[in-house]
Amino acid sequence: MINLIKTPEQIEGIRKSCQLLAEVMEQVLALVKPGVSTGELEDLACKLIDDFGGRPAFKGYQTHKNAKPFPSALCLSVNHEIVHAPAYPSRELKSGDIIGIDMGMEYPFVPGGSRGYFSDMARTAIVGQTDPETEILVKTTKESLDLGLAQIKPGNSLNDLGTAIQNHVEARGFAVVRDLVGHGVGLDVHEEPQIPHYKISESGLPDVQLRPGMVLAIEPMVNLGDWRIKTGRDGFTFESKDGSMSAHFEDTVLVTETGHEILTRK
Repeated sequence: MINLIKTPEQIEGIRKSCQLLAEVMEQVLALVKPGVSTGELEDLACKLIDDFGGRPAFKGYQTHKNAKPFPSALCLSVNHEIVHAPAYPSRELKSGDIIGIDMGMEYPFVPGGSRGYFSDMARTAIVGQTDPETEILVKTTKESLDLGLAQIKPGNSLNDLGTAIQNHVEARGFAVVRDLVGHGVGLDVHEEPQIPHYKISESGLPDVQLRPGMVLAIEPMVNLGDWRIKTGRDGFTFESKDGSMSAHFEDTVLVTETGHEILTRK
């Protein structure tokens, strides 16, 4: 297996990248309101990341060599969109919408120099006011992330956090997306291991034991209806297959000797 353990020097670099990204997220979230466009959110994030000396990790990202590069810094997924919706073409937000804001950063970014450290996080925001069921969906998804993170400590495994997330979500009558998973992060945008947000036995993935020095991106995506997904017309966006609302929360977390440290929270 690939070495999943980061060195103290790498951890410090990843921690700094995460703290700066959390500041970007805070300012972008503060801009969300009816009438604001996804383009405005994108432009603000790009400016802040550049001001901090970083680079948007998602912009230009290719899943493989011949894949179409992702066109924006932010994934801005509205309502039934689960994740990976580009910021452009710009769309105006209206009251009642929910928007998943997913962002990553490489820091420091030195053109032509050595690679920086990668951070990744997501939040779902309610635009204005929405219906009670959607409010509960967003709240439950955030709670499920917190419950999953609480399971991160040496001696536990990916199954412990996935089970905690799945049990909470399904007890509320919602569904955890199966086809999209969390991942390792820090020295690249996506690293091993793949991290399902449900029981490992239902995923076919290895049940990796958690060890100090691992850096993981935990990101439950939860649908109000069925868990199944489809790809949108743009070729990037994942949507709920039944058109139901979807919420997404993510943090980058370090496994420590005694538990964990959530790196993307201030």
